[in-house]
Amino acid sequence: MSFEVDDTDASLPRRHPPAARLFPSSLFYGWAIAVAVASLMLVAAGIGYYGLAVFLNPLQEEHGWSNASVSGAASLYFVTSGLTAAFFGPRVDRRGPMGYMTVGFLLVAGAAALIGFVEELWQLYAVYLLMALGFGMSSNVAVNAIMTRWFMVRRARAMSVSSTGISLGGVILAPVGAWLVDQGGLALAGPVMGAMVLVVTLPVLWGVIAFDPRQMGLHPDGQDPRVSLAQTRARMDAASQLRRWTIPQAMRTVPFWAVLAAFTLVLISQTGFVIHQIAFLEERLGSRSAAAFALSTTAFGSIVARLVVGLFADRIDKRWLTVALFVLQASAILLVLRVDGTVATYALTLTFGFTIGNIYMMQSLLVSEIFGMVSFGAVFGIVALAGQAGSGLGPFAVGFLEDRSGGYDLPFTVAALVTYAAAALVLLARPVGPPTTEAIEPPVAEAAGAAAAGS
Repeated sequence: MSFEVDDTDASLPRRHPPAARLFPSSLFYGWAIAVAVASLMLVAAGIGYYGLAVFLNPLQEEHGWSNASVSGAASLYFVTSGLTAAFFGPRVDRRGPMGYMTVGFLLVAGAAALIGFVEELWQLYAVYLLMALGFGMSSNVAVNAIMTRWFMVRRARAMSVSSTGISLGGVILAPVGAWLVDQGGLALAGPVMGAMVLVVTLPVLWGVIAFDPRQMGLHPDGQDPRVSLAQTRARMDAASQLRRWTIPQAMRTVPFWAVLAAFTLVLISQTGFVIHQIAFLEERLGSRSAAAFALSTTAFGSIVARLVVGLFADRIDKRWLTVALFVLQASAILLVLRVDGTVATYALTLTFGFTIGNIYMMQSLLVSEIFGMVSFGAVFGIVALAGQAGSGLGPFAVGFLEDRSGGYDLPFTVAALVTYAAAALVLLARPVGPPTTEAIEPPVAEAAGAAAAGS
């Protein structure tokens, strides 16, 4: 299979965000990007992911809808956001994500506000569909494409920082959302959470973010490629990162299908557990607030573990690290079913949290390691679509089995077994072999230097 070195990024417009004037010149601006992305995901995922768990029981209680009916709206949400991300992924590669993210955040904000005013089940589905379109445009593929452009050598460490915002959304916004529901129902919680999206995302997006370091005259990791590519092995690694993949080329490889299948299965399990976690634990722990705090514990564990894993993930085989995370997650689900003490419950939800954020991070890292940064949006968009379909199936499947079996034992046991199966599949995601000598000509250093000059 042959590949081309992509030089189309040279056409990206120059951009110098206002925050760059305040950022110390001695530090690589990519770290400001990582923190900015974290703040974007704090509100986007805090409302567009963890918020779905907060809304689940109140929607049933206020309207008398079944678990499966409300979970079906969440399933539609995840599938639609995946389809949206897959559609916009190639366009993000070519044009950058700024305009798409702006529209996306506006849609998320508006839809979150409308949740408090739905009266009919079809209205809930329509609002979730609107929010899904916004989340698909503004998150996941878009933010990971930004991080993949800014970091290559220290990608895992940088993504451990940027994706911390997802977990902080659970730590901060899940209990805030539950408190708002207790104070004034969904009519209060929805508009307030929608306003949070606008207040945070748009200033950060336009004040701090640049899609590609070359738009600012910089290079990934802050290193001049003509220096960092001095060694042959480094040249080969960079050549792999700069090659353009078409979707059909990627789909003819075993690693593509291994990553897609493994993460689809694990996200069926993971999202099914997360969305139903408050409903599952509310009776055991005695209140919605206590159950929301358990969800915050899960998110807090995600933050701690992701930052720790980010310190060493760039140096080890990411497949085996992913296997370990999958096995730990499945075991935590099984154990939380079989304990009833408060302390043990919080400990196991914390353990589950150790895996949840890292699993999302490993999905991005495996795709970027195998298929590079130039075509990341196109390839990751398809992988993310399958993962979002799994995320959509998970809440509905858990809700359906809970309705039929009268409890969460059966659906969560099935979720754990599915995760163990995913651990076996991910071992097939071996990196594609290095390109031939002819395939890396012209030298990558020259190609990267030309792209930088053109920007």
